[in-house]
Amino acid sequence: MVLHTFGRDLKWNPHIHCLLSEGGYGDDGHWRNVRHFNYNYLRNAFRTALLNEMVRFLDPSFKKVKASCYKDHKYGFYVYAKPNKCDPKQVTKYIGRYLGRPVIATSRIDKYDGDNVTFHYNRHEDEAYVEETLSALDFIERLIRHIPEKHFKMIRYGGIYARHRTIDKKLFRAISREKHRFYASFNRWRTAILYAFGYDPLQCECGATMKFLELYYRHKRVSLEEMYEKAMSRSRGKRSSG
Repeated sequence: MVLHTFGRDLKWNPHIHCLLSEGGYGDDGHWRNVRHFNYNYLRNAFRTALLNEMVRFLDPSFKKVKASCYKDHKYGFYVYAKPNKCDPKQVTKYIGRYLGRPVIATSRIDKYDGDNVTFHYNRHEDEAYVEETLSALDFIERLIRHIPEKHFKMIRYGGIYARHRTIDKKLFRAISREKHRFYASFNRWRTAILYAFGYDPLQCECGATMKFLELYYRHKRVSLEEMYEKAMSRSRGKRSSG
């Protein structure tokens, strides 16, 4: 869960981005898929949870504001949720974008003439292109209001994403313990080649650093799982012959 305080126009617009798993696991440790989310319930639950927390930490007079929020937002607070096909690349891109997202990207700043700053954004309601010009001081004011207090945590993890939970011991391992050592060795292959042969396998002659995308064995693309099975069968064969 990531807290953002800014909108596309840099104005004060506190909201949260959440990544939810489409399922969960029971006390027996088995995973169960969830095919449907009740968004009406989600909106009402979000409104109730948020207002109850605010009552706990704010002055008792906030109860009047709480009552008006229930009156003005009969169907709960706004929740925008869309289905995700769980493509790992899309999920990774989404998480990376929102975990370390700045208030405004430099690509959206179009001009600075020494006195004024011009930037653009696509309006959230209709995606219309909007260009706005502010004085340098007003532009800085819009930015610095979103700087969190020291040690304030903007990212929180809960549920299955939380760490150090004793209940996780009930989960079934996706990778067996005997395979951990083999899989970990793949994370050291770059360093091993560098030390053994004196060159970095990912360093291109042009100076750029390449990315490892796929693994090929005897001119055929193979998975790490398949490569592991080949290596283990050879290892078992050597032990039995010895």
